[in-house]
Amino acid sequence: MTDLTLLQPTTTISVREVFGIDTDMRVPAFAERNEHVPVVDAAYRFNPQVTLAILAGFAHNRRVVIQGLHGTGKSTHIEQVAARLNWPCVRVNLDGHISRLDLVGKDVITLQEGKQVTQFQEGILPWSLQRPVAIVFDEYDAGRPDVMFVIQRVLEREGSFTLLDQKRVIQPHAHFRLFATMNTLGQGNLSGLYHGTQMLNHAQLDRWNLVTTLNYLAPSEEAAIVVARVPELNTPQGRHQIDAMVALANLTRKGFAVGDLSILMSPRTVITWAENTQIFHDVKLAFELSFLNKCEPAERTIVAEYFQRCFAQELNVRAEDPALHVHVG
Repeated sequence: MTDLTLLQPTTTISVREVFGIDTDMRVPAFAERNEHVPVVDAAYRFNPQVTLAILAGFAHNRRVVIQGLHGTGKSTHIEQVAARLNWPCVRVNLDGHISRLDLVGKDVITLQEGKQVTQFQEGILPWSLQRPVAIVFDEYDAGRPDVMFVIQRVLEREGSFTLLDQKRVIQPHAHFRLFATMNTLGQGNLSGLYHGTQMLNHAQLDRWNLVTTLNYLAPSEEAAIVVARVPELNTPQGRHQIDAMVALANLTRKGFAVGDLSILMSPRTVITWAENTQIFHDVKLAFELSFLNKCEPAERTIVAEYFQRCFAQELNVRAEDPALHVHVG
């Protein structure tokens, strides 16, 4: 297995040649891949501004956070940039179960020469800090306060990290990089869509060097990704169907924006729907199982209207769904 601590970027790549962005920026890259480098997804479409922010993070050691609605591919965006740089990348989901000990490390009992001994085991944060690794904190706005203050220590570019239990100060590796993704702007669950998120400490937000937003792709680009994911639909009829699926997804996003719907269809759901059409060979059934059944019963007639507008077909959704009737007493 490769010793990550010995790896160094040995080459640079042209952003113009690799990502098609009109800039002279060149970014350090590793010559060889290892087990921590994400797999290249040839179908992925890069957002220019977000890509430049991420590349600046890799090239100039800037702390980069990406905000956006769910399903826009924020974490995947970072992974796909890392994949093209052969840069090792690990993701940590900051859900409510991630504790300070999970990040920092803790004492564990191990068996050595037949005897049980207590030994400190580093968590993912000090492990990454000492290696040329890009760590990505997903769901950053859902992290517990005790966890967030641990991360705050390393947000400074040259920020060292003190392992109190070990009485040891860790200096970050020269090619350690730090990224985060979140749904909100650190203001909590104002929209009501992202339960479990919290207001972030402003001092911590202030330490992020670059903040960018990833919105949904243009319909043609989103359709191209769906075609790449489900090549069986790469026929004239299939592409027409995918265009209609993306159009319906955009209607749900507009409906969500004006308050008609409490849920929207993400690109991830569109791909899932397209994949499910290959299982059921029925676009209506696949739609009901992929998205419609996630909607509030009161909103399903609105979604059914969207479906009729895009596919010229009716869904079997009654205006008075039995689920709407609430029995009291």
